Amino acid sequence: MQPDQAIRSKFLEGMSHAACTVNIVTTDGPAGRAGVTVSAMASVSADSARPTLLVCVHHLSPAASKIVENGVLCVNVLRDDQSYISDTFAGRFKDEVGDKFDCAEWTAMPSGAPRIVDPLVAFDCRLLSAERVGTHHIFLCEVHDLHVTRGGSPLIYANRAYGASMRIEGASNLAVGRARAGAGLTVGCFHTFAPYVMPRLIRQMETTPLRLIEGDQRRLRESLASGECEVALLYDIDIEPEFERLPLAELEPYVLLPDNHRLARQFEVMPEDLAEEPMVLLDAPPSAEYFLGLLRAARVEPLVAYRSSSFEMVRGMVGHGLGYALLSTKPAADMTYDGMKLVTRPLIGGNATSRIVLAHARGAELSPAAERFAALCRRVFGPEMPQG
Repeated sequence: MQPDQAIRSKFLEGMSHAACTVNIVTTDGPAGRAGVTVSAMASVSADSARPTLLVCVHHLSPAASKIVENGVLCVNVLRDDQSYISDTFAGRFKDEVGDKFDCAEWTAMPSGAPRIVDPLVAFDCRLLSAERVGTHHIFLCEVHDLHVTRGGSPLIYANRAYGASMRIEGASNLAVGRARAGAGLTVGCFHTFAPYVMPRLIRQMETTPLRLIEGDQRRLRESLASGECEVALLYDIDIEPEFERLPLAELEPYVLLPDNHRLARQFEVMPEDLAEEPMVLLDAPPSAEYFLGLLRAARVEPLVAYRSSSFEMVRGMVGHGLGYALLSTKPAADMTYDGMKLVTRPLIGGNATSRIVLAHARGAELSPAAERFAALCRRVFGPEMPQG
């Protein structure tokens, strides 16, 4: 029977609004190792002989048949800072990553199924039954062991985008209300430049209790929208119109090189100079798209050799000669954590700068603490501040 396309489209649209955790389902055994990203995972019963789970896997995934043959699986529930693992097992990096399992560290559960070393939680299961309905296998699983991390939040998928959970603490203007009540100020800051500016800002705000939220662009936008933070320092990229923005600084992109690299002998680097060089990509939205776009605008297709969401990991890999990197934030030190010397060179050729802004909800009256923080940002990000 052919599906009713009208109701199918409405169903897919409706389900896109149903939030769920993001899970990596893995297996190993006689059929070999496999893994796949799934969102369809749910508790069935905690009161059967052993607790039971339901997991759905698309029939075209190589993991489906291997789960059936191996008879075991591990459901790894991801933390909100592990979206790169989800993207890898969903096949988004298949041209860059030969083995999906290389994106994380693994250990074996008692069943033999691989577990991410540090998921939010992992369920070690044995397969009770498998039935195919439409395009998916429905696996009923018996839980034999668990691994639970005591901290962190789940990675959520809804509206065809990743998100993070937030503890329920009241209305969306919670951050403003707390600040007005003298409970301090909650500030968000983009994680790559937070160490560069936030210690100084916190020090000068020491009479006001300040809570810091660090994260990528998505995390900070969601914190602003939910009221988790009142103001946030982030890049002026893909910010929704419901936020007001105070421009603070323009950062020029630069090329980071190991000290002995041939391009380090030049005073400046053109995009064309990087055409045949391996790249270490800062894979933290929106940084990845921004830096790749700079090269592609100059008709240079980047040769991405390595990716990392960690600013210092990127610097470390460059220091060890694994490639060059494009960055905007420029720390004062020219050494990696393990003592390798780095060199920076301007990237020239009509580059687009990146702008740091202080954002808050449009039309909202800022608390006195947020007003002081905004005034302080204007001073700290003034002309005397070294620019990247």
